[in-house]
Amino acid sequence: MKKLMIALIATAAVAGTAQAQTNAGRGYVGASAVTAKNSTVDAHKADGKLFAGYQFDERMGVEAGWTNHHKTDFANGGVRGNTEGYGTYVAAKYTMPVNEQVSAYGKLGISHSERKLNTNVGNFKQDDTSGYAGVGVEYKLNQNTALVAEYERYGKSKDFGARANVWSAGLKYGF
Repeated sequence: MKKLMIALIATAAVAGTAQAQTNAGRGYVGASAVTAKNSTVDAHKADGKLFAGYQFDERMGVEAGWTNHHKTDFANGGVRGNTEGYGTYVAAKYTMPVNEQVSAYGKLGISHSERKLNTNVGNFKQDDTSGYAGVGVEYKLNQNTALVAEYERYGKSKDFGARANVWSAGLKYGF
């Protein structure tokens, strides 16, 4: 009986190793164009996002990213100035394949955002570290390259500068 148990454990270990080799993880990097409404100037502006991640298997992964909200100048009556900021995140990612080329995914994690408002009447800064969530869709162009489109929420609502809701579209490269 003891030999049978050892043989079953050994077989399970070999099968598990073979399974892990066929579902080996993959890293990826990407860049996207993003837009978020700027609450100070009541307009949308295009900016950039860089991200990188690791898919442990077909469904589970982790991703980190940085979104830049470039300087936006404004004048409102006698008040002149600009807003700028950024957002970063680290999130767990769950992917659900729809077919061979299309996948939908969701992300949950933590984000850190910073917004600056510089005016002729004073300067203000707002930091926020809180929850992060995103949903998106991926279209594979080939084995390594995919188009991505997503909606993300970077923490709490912002009092000035780019809002917490971000839309993006970009390109992802796996390796």
